[in-house]
Amino acid sequence: MKYLWIQLLLLVGTGSLVLMFVRRWDAAHTRAWKRMAFAAFVIANIYAVFRPQDVTWVANQLGVGRGTDLVLYLLVVAMAFMTLNTFMRFRSLEKKLTDLARAIAVNDGQRVNEGRFGDEHEASGVEVGQR
Repeated sequence: MKYLWIQLLLLVGTGSLVLMFVRRWDAAHTRAWKRMAFAAFVIANIYAVFRPQDVTWVANQLGVGRGTDLVLYLLVVAMAFMTLNTFMRFRSLEKKLTDLARAIAVNDGQRVNEGRFGDEHEASGVEVGQR
C-alpha cells in the first residue's frame, strides 16, 4: 500500500497506451509480431508494477545491480530499435515520394508535349524526336 499512487499512475499510463493502440488497431495496419510484442510489453509492465522485487531479482540473475538499471538498459535498446525503425520507414517513404514526383513530372511533360506538338505531329507525319 506504500506505493499505491505510483502504481496507480503507471497502470493508468499503461491503460492509456493500450487504448490508443486498440483504437488505431485497424488503421495502423500493424504487423502481427508488433501486436504480440506490444501485448508482451503490457503484460510485463503490469507485472513489474505489482511485483518490482521480481524485476530486481531478474536483474541480479542477469548480473545487473538493480531492477531500475535493467529497465533503463532495456529502454535504451528499445529506443535504438524504434529510432532505426523510424529512420528506415522515413527513408522508404522518401524514396516512394521521389518516385511518385518523377512519375508525375514525366506524365505532365508528355501531356504538355502532346498539347504543343500533337497537331503538327499528326499533320506532318514526322515524329517529335526527329526535329
